[in-house]
Amino acid sequence: MKFSEEHEWMRIEGDVVVVGITEHASEQLGDVVFVELPDEGTSVTKDEEVCVIESVKAASDILAPLDGEIVEVNGAIVEDPGKVNDDPIGDAWFFKIKPADLSQMDDYMDEAAYNKLIS
Repeated sequence: MKFSEEHEWMRIEGDVVVVGITEHASEQLGDVVFVELPDEGTSVTKDEEVCVIESVKAASDILAPLDGEIVEVNGAIVEDPGKVNDDPIGDAWFFKIKPADLSQMDDYMDEAAYNKLIS
C-alpha cells in the first residue's frame, strides 16, 4: 500500500488502484454522515477533487491520487457512510481507478513513512 499526505491509501489490484482514506483520517473526521462519489467512467487528473466526505466535525474533499479513469465506486459507503469509520482500510474503499501512468504511485509514501508523518 501507498499513502498520501492527504491521508489517502492506495492499493494496486491487477490493473486498477483501489483508493480510500486511512484510519487516522477517519478518526480525525469523527462520525462520517455523508459520502459523494464520482461517476464510473469519469476521467480524472491527479490532485483533482473527486469525492466529498462529510462528518459531524467537517467536510473534506478526496483527491484523485493518479491520472486515470474511475472504473468502480463503492456504493455501500454512500448507503451507510458509517462504514468509513468502521473499516476504512478494508470494506470502506471509495473508488477504483485505472491509472494512465502507474509510475505516479512512486510519488507516495510507504506505510513506515506514513506512520512517521502522523506520529
